[in-house]
Amino acid sequence: MSEVSRRTWLRRLAGAAVLAVPFVTSGARPLPAVAKHEFQVSAHKYAYRVAGGDRAELHVREGEIVHIVFAADDIPHSFTIDAPYRIDKRASPGKPVTFEFLADRPGTFEFYCNLALDERCRKELRGTLIVDPR
Repeated sequence: MSEVSRRTWLRRLAGAAVLAVPFVTSGARPLPAVAKHEFQVSAHKYAYRVAGGDRAELHVREGEIVHIVFAADDIPHSFTIDAPYRIDKRASPGKPVTFEFLADRPGTFEFYCNLALDERCRKELRGTLIVDPR
């Protein structure tokens, strides 16, 4: 290795070592633990079912992580929430889908099936996500 390439290599190595050192500040506080709510949601014909509940309702607090296992019992269905969350997940019978999102916007949001397999399903399959403010 020539002297020039050796110096170049050493400079790059030193730069990489500086980047690898973690940034530490005095008095830094650890981030608070984030609560996670887990839901089992299934869809069958014209109704969503949320395990452990009697209504198609997901209730969380702002800042919490929402973990959903979504299953379709009869035909393919979707779990769709428009703005601000923009979620669109599809499940087929025997093929559930799992996903998470941060409930960072308080409010009441409708979730619905947007698939066109059954027009009645598209109109009637509805549920509610309620995000309470902190």
